[in-house]
Amino acid sequence: MSRTAAPPVVLTIAGSDNSAGAGLQADSKTITALGGYALTAVTCVVAEVPGKVSMIQPVRAAVVAKQIRLSFEAFPVAAVKTGMLHSAAIIDAVINALLAATAGNKVKPALVVDPVMVASSGDLLLKPSAVRAYRRALLPLATLVTPNLNELEVLADRRITNVREMEAAGAALAAEFGVAFLLKGGHLRGREAVDVLVEPGGRRERFVAPFIRGADPHGTGCTYSAAIATGLARGLSLRESVGEAKQFITRAIERRHRWGRTEILAQEGR
Repeated sequence: MSRTAAPPVVLTIAGSDNSAGAGLQADSKTITALGGYALTAVTCVVAEVPGKVSMIQPVRAAVVAKQIRLSFEAFPVAAVKTGMLHSAAIIDAVINALLAATAGNKVKPALVVDPVMVASSGDLLLKPSAVRAYRRALLPLATLVTPNLNELEVLADRRITNVREMEAAGAALAAEFGVAFLLKGGHLRGREAVDVLVEPGGRRERFVAPFIRGADPHGTGCTYSAAIATGLARGLSLRESVGEAKQFITRAIERRHRWGRTEILAQEGR
């Protein structure tokens, strides 16, 4: 009897959400649903539910780094996704741990950076000093950066009101950092949810789905970026991974679970 092929391993480095709608819990469900094996490195413990962030307790940077190093020692990590990192100290620890763990590797794992700075509820999740750490050292290492509209405005230091302005800001960032950016336009709230993949060479591709009104966006960014990382771990191209993830997040929003006023995305297997 032959063994079942092992699933590709995806490491998510992010905060823990007790509502399980975002953060590590949403990432783990998404990675599993799309055929990957999820590893986690916890950066923060967050007391939150959709629409409200009550408390954030960061994990010591040395503990975050140790989680990452042990994950790479024990598993063949094919892709890494970062979510909420909270502070410059944690960002530096993540960068150093990733560089040390992959030193000498002929093939580096894909790195999807979801620059979690502002929650969908509007709550600030990232210390100002951490924004500088992102720009200085983490973004240049990425395979793909996936900012939402608020995060794109922070990174680009400009107001963005439409898809054309979103593309222009993304193109400037892609050229500055030499990495691809997926610009998520759901917060523009038009008839369609338009996302744009911008690559350093200037190539752009739009991914469009109907805008689903009335849905709570809690966890959509986490789920989307985790889905892309899983596609890359499975050997899909960047465009293929984004296209599959766009379909996955659209289905997750359409089939979301409801408990009174609380909504959680449905991360279901294919």
